[in-house]
Amino acid sequence: QLQVVESGGGLVQPGGSLRLSCAASGFTLGYYAIGWFRQAPGKEREGVSCINDSGGFTNYADSVKGRFTISRDNAKNTVYLQMNSLKPEDTAVYYCAAAIIFSGCYDPHAYKYWGQGTQVTVSS
Repeated sequence: QLQVVESGGGLVQPGGSLRLSCAASGFTLGYYAIGWFRQAPGKEREGVSCINDSGGFTNYADSVKGRFTISRDNAKNTVYLQMNSLKPEDTAVYYCAAAIIFSGCYDPHAYKYWGQGTQVTVSS
C-alpha cells in the first residue's frame, strides 16, 4: 500500500518546539516533492511549507517563515518539519503530502498521496 505517514505531533507549550516526520511506505520518497499542510478546527486547510525532490527548493507560508524549517533525508525516505517558537495559533492537524510533479507548492490538487495527519497542540 502506497502511503505517507506523519509522526511527531503532541502537546507543547508556547515557545516550544516539535519536529514532525513524514515517512513513505511502498514508494521512494526521494522522487517526490513534499508539502506540509495544516487544518485547525473550523478553518480551511492551509499550506505550511514544501520542498522539492532534491531538497534544493523550499518555501514557507508567511505565518511560519523564520520559525519552521523543512528538510529531507532521502536515504531515510523521510521529510521533516522542524517547528520552533510555536504559538497557540499553530494548533492544528498537520498533514504531509507527496507530489510526483511539482506543479504548485500549496495547491492540494497537486499532491497524490496524503497522510492521516498528526495533531499539534500549543497550549500552556
